[in-house]
Amino acid sequence: MLTRKKIHVELKIKQVSESGEFEGYGSVFGVKDSHKDIVLPGAFANSLAEWSGKGQFPSMLWQHKMDEPVGVYTEMREDDVGLFVKGRLLIDDDPLAKRAHAHLKAGSIKGLSIGYELIDWEWSADKGAYILKEIKLWEVSLVTFPSNEEARVAEVKTALEKGETPSPKMIERALREVGFSRSQSKAFMSKGFSALNQREADLESGLNALRKLSQQF
Repeated sequence: MLTRKKIHVELKIKQVSESGEFEGYGSVFGVKDSHKDIVLPGAFANSLAEWSGKGQFPSMLWQHKMDEPVGVYTEMREDDVGLFVKGRLLIDDDPLAKRAHAHLKAGSIKGLSIGYELIDWEWSADKGAYILKEIKLWEVSLVTFPSNEEARVAEVKTALEKGETPSPKMIERALREVGFSRSQSKAFMSKGFSALNQREADLESGLNALRKLSQQF
C-alpha cells in the first residue's frame, strides 16, 4: 500500500512504574476494529525482523506527532495476544514525557495506536472485515482517543499525488472511510470507478467529492 495508516486499540497496560517504564499491547490479533480490520498473527514478523536487523525499535510518539517522541521502546514482539511492547518514557528529560506518564498513571490516556504501512491484505466476506496479513510498522503512539483521521482517504490522496491511479480496492476503502456502506461502495465502484480519470481531476476537489458523495446516498 502507499501510505501510513493507524490502528487504535484500548490500552492494555500490564504495569506503569514510577520511573516511566510500561508494558502493553500495540495491536491485538483476531479482533475486528471500527474500520473492520482484523490483524492476523505473524503480520508484524517481517517488519520486526527488519527493525531488529538495524538494532532499533519503532518510535514511541505522542498522538502520532512525528516531532513529539516521548520515549523509547526496549522490547517489541508478537505473542499469542498481539503486538507486545515494553517501553520507557523519558520523564527526567522531556516535560511532554512526564505529562504522558502522569496521564498513563491516571488512566486518562485511552489507547495505543500503531502507525504502519499495509503490505498485504484481503477482504473476507465471511468475517465482514479486511484481513491484514503483513504490516510494516513505523511507530506506536500513546493516544487520548481512537484515531479518526480518514486513513484510507489519505491513501487515495497519496496515490494521486504520485501521479498514480488508485486501485479499485483503494477507492472502495476510501468510500467506506467517508461514510459509504459496503453495498453503497460496491455500487459506486461498479458504476463509477471507470469514469475516474486522474488527469482530469483536481486532487483536493476529487477528495472532497468522495466525502460529499456519501451524503447523497
